[in-house]
Amino acid sequence: MKSSFLIALLLVVCATVDAADKPQALVKAARAILDDWHNQKPEKDQRYLHIVCWTPSDRELPKDYRPRLTRMMQHIQDFYAKEMSRHGFGERSFNLRIADDKLLDLRTVTGKFEASHYAVQSGGEIRRECLPVLKKAGIQAEDETILIFCNLATWDAERKVFRHKSPYYAGGSYLGGTAWQLDSPELDSLNLKLKKPIISDGQYGRISLGKHNSIFIGGIAHELGHALGLPHCKERPDEAVRGTALMGSGNRTYGDEVRGDGPGSFITLAHAMRLASHPQFSGSLKGFETTAKASIDGLKVTADKKAINVSGVVQGKPPVYGVVAYFDPEGGGDYNSTTAVAVPDADGQFSLSTTALPPGKLGQLRLFPLHTNGSAAAQMSQTRFSYPYRIADDGTPDLSVMQLRLDLKSIIAAIQSKDKAAANKLASHLKSEQATKIAARLTRQSPTQTPADYDGDETEIPLTNFKASEIKVGWARPTFDRVPSPTVLLESAGRIFQTGIYAHAPARHVYQVGGMWKMLTGKAGIDASHNGSVQFEIKADGKSVWKSRTTRSGKLREFRIDLDGVKEIELLTHPTKDGPGSDWSLWLEPTLSRTAK
Repeated sequence: MKSSFLIALLLVVCATVDAADKPQALVKAARAILDDWHNQKPEKDQRYLHIVCWTPSDRELPKDYRPRLTRMMQHIQDFYAKEMSRHGFGERSFNLRIADDKLLDLRTVTGKFEASHYAVQSGGEIRRECLPVLKKAGIQAEDETILIFCNLATWDAERKVFRHKSPYYAGGSYLGGTAWQLDSPELDSLNLKLKKPIISDGQYGRISLGKHNSIFIGGIAHELGHALGLPHCKERPDEAVRGTALMGSGNRTYGDEVRGDGPGSFITLAHAMRLASHPQFSGSLKGFETTAKASIDGLKVTADKKAINVSGVVQGKPPVYGVVAYFDPEGGGDYNSTTAVAVPDADGQFSLSTTALPPGKLGQLRLFPLHTNGSAAAQMSQTRFSYPYRIADDGTPDLSVMQLRLDLKSIIAAIQSKDKAAANKLASHLKSEQATKIAARLTRQSPTQTPADYDGDETEIPLTNFKASEIKVGWARPTFDRVPSPTVLLESAGRIFQTGIYAHAPARHVYQVGGMWKMLTGKAGIDASHNGSVQFEIKADGKSVWKSRTTRSGKLREFRIDLDGVKEIELLTHPTKDGPGSDWSLWLEPTLSRTAK
């Protein structure tokens, strides 16, 4: 069976290049758009990766740091160049400054404190300590790509024992970024081939010195990808013959092939596409300071057997030369997202598809228009072109939540514009029963009665039909039957709900029920756009009658509370050990019921 939805009514002619079938033709088409734009009034320039070696005040920099780092960085530079060439983009790579002695031209910085002061979380502090040295060298860190090697590792050469507490992460875009890495004297690209000796790694256990180098030199290559603007992604099953995607778990397999331990790591076509326009790789600053804007019209998504097909019309300034799609199943952050790529034709039409969809999972489709100036109109894995889906246990895609959100798109826009008349008019034309019911909740008047005041005959009523006597939320404003964000809808665990209470932890909602109701039922969960963790609690006349386990995104907790004789109920949400960040808690379909009079 096929199910589909339209974001706009537009006939899409499949005259585009599909990455799954014609990768060479796709790259050729992308390069034609890129080269044509950059060759018109060119602004050629060479940008560099700027390297800093930082050490705490009580340590010297590791032995032979410049020769070793030169070998490692040139090894990684060559890896990127070969992967870009393999995809058809030529030997493009990031650029390194080499001094007259043929070693890396880099900066050295001594921290303000001893090693005991710093930890994995000290990246920001270390970067701030590096800024004056960079500025003195004429390098504006906010506008450049920076790689900071932190001397916070301990290597016992005799016992072959390694430990570290170094920052080990990165972030960035085509405009600039920062990657934090560790350095240690046994790290050297010359050691990638070694199956012996066996060392003790504090994180990875007993491994060969070669594997140890694969992990941490691969880590440099991986985090540098983030600093250049690449998010995570996993290799598709059809790509796995090449090894492990660098921006997935490829940091742990880099160079495995030289030891015969496996095929090693590779850069996916999707990420080669993204890198092709990065100023480091393109050698151009044309449009560098231009804010990219993109639109996707006529978007059509269909579920055909066990595939998801996507097509539409993309337009942008600067021009768009490609569209990258990430299909990201729940769990594992974005590490498990697989990719598909398309190049728009002269009219902006594109199409792509995937069957790399793990069964029994919720997921997010994220689309990134790629602009010729290097922008992906987004940061890392964040994009406004994001759509939910669910894959059934048999592998069949379910796009119903996506469909529902799109059905309500114009109504949500009217509500956000505070045009209630337009929202009501649009709601009257809805064809979906569920969309109509949700629209009615979004456009209704605020309640004036408490549950204790109710004198009608209904025996089952949504709690949000009544006003609370006390309200407190941990962030933003209290809202009912919606969330206080542009997404508006109550979405959790792959479903959209008609009624509910936004309750960012810590939150408290008190209702006077006056002993008139027999039961409170419903569900509790986390808003689909956030990854917090909370505990839900319900009190009846001050006594705790229900507590959930710690609840994270993608999970729902059901409750059924006896209210016989209860005068007051409290709905509470509590942050857990990780703090209140992103704790967008939701009470979903809370319903009061009683027997007929």
